[in-house]
Amino acid sequence: MMYREKYKSWINSNSINLELKSELEHLVDEKEIEDRFYKDLEFGTGGLRGVMGAGTNRMNIHTIGKATQGLADYLNSKYKDNISVSIAYDSRNMSKEFAGAAAKTLCANGIFVNLFEHLTPTPILSYAVRELKCKAGIVITASHNPKEYNGYKVYGDDGGQVTDEVANEIITCAGRIKDFSKVKTMEISKAKTNGILKIIGESLYLSYITKVKNLTMRKDLVSQCAKDLKVIYTPIHGSGNVPVRRVLNELGYDNVFVVNKQEMPNGNFPTAPYPNPEDPKVFTLALEMAKDINPDIIFGTDPDCDRIGVVVKDKKGQYKVLTGNQTGVLLSNYILKSLCETSKLPNNGVVIKTIVTTDMVEAIGKKYNVEVLDVLTGFKYIGEKIKEFELKGKKEFIFGFEESFGYLAGNFVRDKDAVIAAMLICEMTLYYKNKGKSLYDALIDIYNEHGYYEESLVSMELKGKDGAEKISNILEHLRSSLKENLGKNKIVKKMDYRSGLEVDLIMHSQKIIELPKSNVLKFVLEDGSWFVARPSGTEPKMKIYLSVKGNSIENTAEKIIRLKENVMSIVNDSYIN
Repeated sequence: MMYREKYKSWINSNSINLELKSELEHLVDEKEIEDRFYKDLEFGTGGLRGVMGAGTNRMNIHTIGKATQGLADYLNSKYKDNISVSIAYDSRNMSKEFAGAAAKTLCANGIFVNLFEHLTPTPILSYAVRELKCKAGIVITASHNPKEYNGYKVYGDDGGQVTDEVANEIITCAGRIKDFSKVKTMEISKAKTNGILKIIGESLYLSYITKVKNLTMRKDLVSQCAKDLKVIYTPIHGSGNVPVRRVLNELGYDNVFVVNKQEMPNGNFPTAPYPNPEDPKVFTLALEMAKDINPDIIFGTDPDCDRIGVVVKDKKGQYKVLTGNQTGVLLSNYILKSLCETSKLPNNGVVIKTIVTTDMVEAIGKKYNVEVLDVLTGFKYIGEKIKEFELKGKKEFIFGFEESFGYLAGNFVRDKDAVIAAMLICEMTLYYKNKGKSLYDALIDIYNEHGYYEESLVSMELKGKDGAEKISNILEHLRSSLKENLGKNKIVKKMDYRSGLEVDLIMHSQKIIELPKSNVLKFVLEDGSWFVARPSGTEPKMKIYLSVKGNSIENTAEKIIRLKENVMSIVNDSYIN
């Protein structure tokens, strides 16, 4: 069905919400109508995500209802009885309403729902799925996207985000629903009366907090010295405020100062239009506070509290937002070092990272004789590996991270967890403080030991149907044009994750990539540098990841600039050719 037909079908349908109909009737921009209806929202690396509003390519109660009906049909076809689903939501506008809409549809399909009454971090939803032995979970969030967005993440019975195969089955079920009148619904009050909906109580929350605290690596150090650490924390108007502060408080971190203007939940994100801890602007207020407090560490969590950004003082006394790779390297090194020194390091332990994440952790893993495993971009693939380790029993998960500020330790959560990460970052900072070092000093020590690495990300926003076509053209241009050299650097390997082939351009050989198929390209150069090109799974963006290794901080800075210039020259050619 063409976009105009879809548009008219919404206008004429008796099943469409009157407010959304009115929104459509007042549209005059044809491009806007096309963008709202040229496709249905798709599952990406972070599930279903889009701008809120009327249309098939928007987040609204109808697209939520259709996705949930598809999920219900999938669950009812796979399981015979005792099907339950846990649902959580964050601080975004419409999150509570969308969670309620999902609950109403599941209950109408005979599926038992455990519903969080208040906004809840994504990792606690992952925990709830496992703890309550659910068949699936839903969290309403758009993570770090701007206020116009919302999203719908689906989790499997292991507590991890559903991966491609299951997502495709759910999408297939949802695709069979041609009329929104086919989406079943039951009022919340009736669902409660019928005993098919239950509000999740405090006991689950408390058990999660206890398990997070039990991940403390050096319990004596924390119990004796936690009070000496000064922390500034910002929840960036999100769901992390209560659990992060509670964990730290119960562990004895008495000097945690919260950014007052960013403390309370607010879906409009008035102090941070882009509520992403990767963006230094979200720390402006925290840095103002730092002038008086002089903290040992500053960090902030995104709206659904699965990502965390860290700010440290460098050698010049200037505050610096660490990259996701730098924080991941620091945590990997600290965790492995602590396990080794306490004789708890497993002989089959594994650290998992994504293919766009720094290779520096491989050098750290080698030092501690720990395997470092690569997976596709998206934390769901890390969760998938944890499940595989659990089933096969041959390997033990130690730590997982991705360059986009996501980290996980422990096995009771199967998604990135900023509550756990905040606790470990505080402990790590405390450890180095007791050694007379800052976290930045510790990072420089790691560079001096393992080599100087630097990574960069180019994120190109390309909206709408035209943008999607440009992204496709860029990837095809890179596939066909890069064969031997990039600038003065020889290409030694080309990984095409769509075809599943890794080609060695020096040995003229190829091998199968043992990962799911994905429209991603990676090129490795003779000096060890590499870059990856992929479309974002959650935003209308093309992402280019770059990595270099050099003999000093200055040398890597120069190399990353040259690599970026060479890559972007090829990318820009794709607009012309």
